[in-house]
Amino acid sequence: MPAIAIRQACKQFGSLKAVDSVDLEIMQGEFFGLLGPNGAGKTTLINLLSGLTRPDSGNLSIMGHDVTRQYREARLAVGVVPQELVFDPFFTVREVLEVQSGYFGISANEAWIEEILDRLDLSAKADTNMRALSGGMKRRVLIAQALVHKPPVIILDEPTAGVDVELRQSLWAFVRSLNQSGHTIVLTTHYLDEAEALCGRIAMLKSGRIVSLDTTSNLLKTCPGRRVKLQLVPDNLPDSLETELLQHESGYHVLKLEAFTDLEPMLEKIRQAGIRVVDMVLPHPDLEDVFVEIMRKQ
Repeated sequence: MPAIAIRQACKQFGSLKAVDSVDLEIMQGEFFGLLGPNGAGKTTLINLLSGLTRPDSGNLSIMGHDVTRQYREARLAVGVVPQELVFDPFFTVREVLEVQSGYFGISANEAWIEEILDRLDLSAKADTNMRALSGGMKRRVLIAQALVHKPPVIILDEPTAGVDVELRQSLWAFVRSLNQSGHTIVLTTHYLDEAEALCGRIAMLKSGRIVSLDTTSNLLKTCPGRRVKLQLVPDNLPDSLETELLQHESGYHVLKLEAFTDLEPMLEKIRQAGIRVVDMVLPHPDLEDVFVEIMRKQ
């Protein structure tokens, strides 16, 4: 049984097709990435899964529970960390988590709340009013709220937006441990290096449709060609290589390189022009390169 099953899901707002005939299965225990530009439909799809929005057509289920017909069971099976910083300004951090437990009918949840507070470095702020927290601390509380009922499926919508590097690292260490213990993780992020490092499979959305779905390793293999970055003295590129120039970047000429065997002929043309190479970088293709290429094609 998949953790999440989506069949021909559609959602339209006026003339805008926010989610357009999406088919997707995410298996239990996966760390899955959902990527796309702003307005691609990621948050709408998450709202459909969490029951905040109803689909116009199609079916969505979480751990076998239909999100419309079996709302209570589906909601118990998922924890969602929203993109927006939404919080109750009248409670302390601990009170927020106790109230959240009550929403799910959970009593005597103190031990798990203490563990969440500790793992998210919130223990020192447990009795602090939510209004007094920084943006990064509020983000941690949102994550704690999503985990308070121990859901098997956790959806993270831009969880590290606007947080510092230290929190980002501690957060991913915690989320990795949750995934290793069996939780299914669905992540949306604009930090593509995070998705590349964490996600086993990735779906890319554009205009409400899935335009690419594959393992992260396979996606990285699809990136056409390579690039070479050259710093030259004098800072002029031979005319014969102008067609290979992709861009200038921080004092480097970035050139297209279809294969490594093309590198030596390129360097020979530079030497023949009386130009010296003072630095050379051969960056590996990353998920950002793949993402840009797929979005360009679509």
